Amino acid sequence: MVKIRLSRGGAKGRPFYHVIVTDGRNKRDGRNIERVGFYNPVAAGKDKRLELDVARIQAWVAKGAQCTDKVRALVKEAGKQAA
Repeated sequence: MVKIRLSRGGAKGRPFYHVIVTDGRNKRDGRNIERVGFYNPVAAGKDKRLELDVARIQAWVAKGAQCTDKVRALVKEAGKQAA
């Protein structure tokens, strides 16, 4: 099954996540199909905290992909930022 989930990057103590579309059987930081945004939980100042391509995420969901709980919350937050 295709999943939309977070892939971790960044240094120890300073996490940075890419929002990716991947096969659910792949490892967390393994192969992905498409990168659709990022999430920086420790953003400060002018750094962007969240950037998502909501249209691409909705297209993948329409094809049957499932979002994790955290990604679903981030998409909802991105929708509020856009409005």
